[in-house]
Amino acid sequence: MNRLFGKGKPKEPGPSITDCITNVDTRAEGVEKKINVLDNDLRKFRDQMSKMREGPAKNAVKAKALRVLKQKKMYEQQLENLRGQSFNMEQANFAHQTLKDTHSTVVAMKDGMKQMKKEFKKVNIEEIDDVQDELADMLDEANEIQDALGRNYNTPEVDEDELAAELDALGDEIALDDDTSYLDDVLKAPAAPDTKPEAETNKNKDGIQVDEFGLPQIPSHN
Repeated sequence: MNRLFGKGKPKEPGPSITDCITNVDTRAEGVEKKINVLDNDLRKFRDQMSKMREGPAKNAVKAKALRVLKQKKMYEQQLENLRGQSFNMEQANFAHQTLKDTHSTVVAMKDGMKQMKKEFKKVNIEEIDDVQDELADMLDEANEIQDALGRNYNTPEVDEDELAAELDALGDEIALDDDTSYLDDVLKAPAAPDTKPEAETNKNKDGIQVDEFGLPQIPSHN
């Protein structure tokens, strides 16, 4: 059949919603540029009419301005429609992308559940319990070994009362060592003189210094 009638061309995929949004936005930009041109023309006509007197010439300019204003209104309506179409398509595109993301999330969750089930099959709960029991037994044996190694041999028996009496006596000795009352007598002793004692001198009734024989002393000259 293909040899007789030929093979049909594969159907090309239609434009995506993103392409449609781009085309509509491009058209809207073109219409907006036309509106800006008409605004410039209207300003020129307004300035021109402000300088003209009433008459046929001014009426002709006014008629042109009205035609330009009608065109501007038409383009503004088209621009509003295009902006509305673009907004609606953007909303639809957002909803479409949300559904795609949701589907991808669900697929990923299903794959994750499958992997978890495979991994759970590799785990044996009874083996884990056996390992825990063996570990507990090993720790108990290790504690017993430590207790055996720390056991004391040939320890002399000591009377508890004798130990208590010795402890009390040790406390009394410490108290005597801390007693400093014997220093009080030393602190109360009279202080030694700080100055050198002066030699005793004798004077007669006239106030003249005399020696041990009662004779006036001759002052020495250094």
